[in-house]
Amino acid sequence: MKFYYQAKNKDNVVKRGTVVAVDQQKAESLLTENSMVIISLEPQEENILERINPFGKSVSSKDVVLFSRQLATLIGAQVPILQALRILQSQLSSKQLEAVIQDLIASIENGESLSLALTKHPNVFGNVYVSLVKSGEISGTLNKSLNYLADQLEKDYALQSKVRSALTYPVFIVVTLFAVALLMFKFVLPNLTSVLLEQGGELPTVSKILIAITNFINGYWWLVLLVIGGGVVFLKFYITTPNGRYLFDKLKISTPIISGIFERIYLARFSRNLSTLVAGGIPIIQALQMISEIINNVIYRDIVMKASEQLANGRSISDSLQGNPEFPPLVTQMVRVGEETGQLDDILSKLANFYEKEVDDRVSILTTLLEPLIMILLGVGVGALIAGVLLPIYNLASSIG
Repeated sequence: MKFYYQAKNKDNVVKRGTVVAVDQQKAESLLTENSMVIISLEPQEENILERINPFGKSVSSKDVVLFSRQLATLIGAQVPILQALRILQSQLSSKQLEAVIQDLIASIENGESLSLALTKHPNVFGNVYVSLVKSGEISGTLNKSLNYLADQLEKDYALQSKVRSALTYPVFIVVTLFAVALLMFKFVLPNLTSVLLEQGGELPTVSKILIAITNFINGYWWLVLLVIGGGVVFLKFYITTPNGRYLFDKLKISTPIISGIFERIYLARFSRNLSTLVAGGIPIIQALQMISEIINNVIYRDIVMKASEQLANGRSISDSLQGNPEFPPLVTQMVRVGEETGQLDDILSKLANFYEKEVDDRVSILTTLLEPLIMILLGVGVGALIAGVLLPIYNLASSIG
């Protein structure tokens, strides 16, 4: 939600602006943490244009990585934050990120800190990003925080790119085959099936099935497309509901073959982000609460949130995670070692590297297995098509002979 505020800064100057937060309590907390004394705070309704195209909706991860790295370099060279942002704005090729930076400049000119300005763009800068920037501002090491963020974002981007590129080919092949099959049933097979029907006699079962499918698609192709489109829209809507999201996330970690990949992605994401937050000096309970929201799976979210509650009651992280099948013994044992040696961030970073390598290997194996599987399915489809057309012709030729 977006909130309009009036507040006094540390120089007792009244400032006005907006802040984005999940609720009013969080908005008040953000302003207070930035040394603002709140005079008024009111929720602000988003207009239709903001809902359709909010700031940052089209900013790529790669652009955020480059922005973070370049901003860290400029701040490390003692360039004032406003001047650094203006320099970056003049060099950007992304219009979406340029608009975001323009808003950051306006917010900072209004007396807000960089971390507070970043909260207005949750689609671009997540909770981890904002928290580490805030930590860097407090400790005077903003350039180090931004460099560290850029390093971690690069690793996340590399992992996402590997998974995306590995799955692009199989998805493209499947979609292409479906489109070609639909076109054949609509424009090619009607002529062939009409020839088979004109011959008369008893047709093989495969030919009858082929003719039935051809007639249905030829007469109701619009219904097929409508059902497919409606199914996609319904699934997208259902996933946004609590029950749908839970079922979808459960399927991702329980479906054979793909479950191993998703489990390792979530464990890598958990380890990488917790390592980043611990290294940035974020309190461990707050760090776990933040990770529960960015891990992007409700099953893991609930486990991590429960662990943060148990941590507040005096338990260790490893004990809080132990007993959950989603977190294998390797994770809990490594976390315990990190807690006992005081090197939790380093241990978690190594654990993240291990699981990222595991994801890479699993995706490569899956891609290798999918290619022959697709070829087999293609062969079966082509074989059924040929059998449906040629068997009646062969039978007719045999009877004549």
